[in-house]
Amino acid sequence: MGVNQSWFPEFILVGFHLSTQKEILLCGVFSLLYVSNLLANSMILGLIWLDVRLHTPMYFFLSHLAVIDMSYATGNLPNIFKNLVKHQKTISYVSCAAQLFLYLAFACTEAMILVVMSYDRYVAICHPLHYTVVMTWRLCTVLAITSWICGFLLALGNLILFLKLPFCGLQEVNHIFCEILAVLKVACGDTWINKLFVLSSGTFILVGPLSLMLVSYVRILLAILRIKSKEGRSKAFSTCSSHLCVVGFYFGIAIMVYVAPDNGHRDEQKKVLSLFYTLFNPLLNPLIYSLRNAQMKAAFSRAVQKRGSI
Repeated sequence: MGVNQSWFPEFILVGFHLSTQKEILLCGVFSLLYVSNLLANSMILGLIWLDVRLHTPMYFFLSHLAVIDMSYATGNLPNIFKNLVKHQKTISYVSCAAQLFLYLAFACTEAMILVVMSYDRYVAICHPLHYTVVMTWRLCTVLAITSWICGFLLALGNLILFLKLPFCGLQEVNHIFCEILAVLKVACGDTWINKLFVLSSGTFILVGPLSLMLVSYVRILLAILRIKSKEGRSKAFSTCSSHLCVVGFYFGIAIMVYVAPDNGHRDEQKKVLSLFYTLFNPLLNPLIYSLRNAQMKAAFSRAVQKRGSI
């Protein structure tokens, strides 16, 4: 039988077991990373918006990735800061549900956007003569909208199943925020349907797309090796290696958290891995795409020169 959720409006987020000094230090580091994340991704959005040479499908999808990366941290960090600075570890049921939903929604959407970006690179390198015919703006818009819809629908499914669970009083969640698997461990009712849905959606959004991307990149690598000019090979490899780095980090860690079997002794590791998505991955993406991307560096140089000439 279910229990009235209004009887227990709060969860306790355990967080990290650290001294007060270390928690304050962590808060400072997290703040620096968060500000860097906002600045780096805002710079990417600004360059793509202002420079007409970046008005291509690849940078269109990259702009969506930048929005997702900024949203990740913004959804989770305020509560983490409150936990570290004020030592206020409680979170209301409604806030926990919202945090859980948004985290999953942005995570699933980013996975879909990365798949779409790999398809864009596949068409650009393996079928260059048909690229403008295949990757029309209409198709790009449809792919982007579909990615967002799929991401939010999967998150909504998890949220609906979560809202049906009973919780017996004030519960301690062994995590830094309301992560779905950590919250399920403190539910009073049977959670096998929830866990099955998490595993199924994780397989759908991670394992399936990753397999398709690996096949695509094998074909891309073969196509790059067939390019005769050294400059052409270098340019194609540079673009694809940047995307492959992002894909490897993102999907590898996600599979470890949501698809790999849980032996019950990896809670602390999962907290650290979750920080990767909240803090490090959103900053890693713009660094990889800007430092390893000649077009982005050229756009930045043009923007600086234009600013200096004013």
